[in-house]
Amino acid sequence: MAYDLALADEIRTVLDGAPEITERRMFGGLSFLVNGNLAVAVRGSEGILVRVGTDAAEELVRTTAATRAVMGARVMAGWLDVGTDSLGTEAELSTWVRRGVDYARSLPPK
Repeated sequence: MAYDLALADEIRTVLDGAPEITERRMFGGLSFLVNGNLAVAVRGSEGILVRVGTDAAEELVRTTAATRAVMGARVMAGWLDVGTDSLGTEAELSTWVRRGVDYARSLPPK
């Protein structure tokens, strides 16, 4: 599955070349990792996958358009899908990317 190249470039702009961030193709798209921990991924043309942690995920599902991420038949605790319709502005995208990066930074490096 191809991923949205323009969205990947927009995420790169938000990340502004932070040295601890790497990119890797996975989950059928392009993932951005912080010290080896996945923070955010571009998933095809559907939007992004964001890692926020279990507690934050519950609140964000109630208060935003994000949904719980599902892989196969499994709901992924602490991960959210954010559709492209919720990423319309640079500020919206930046907010989601920062949430993922902040959570990944809180984890021990891999």
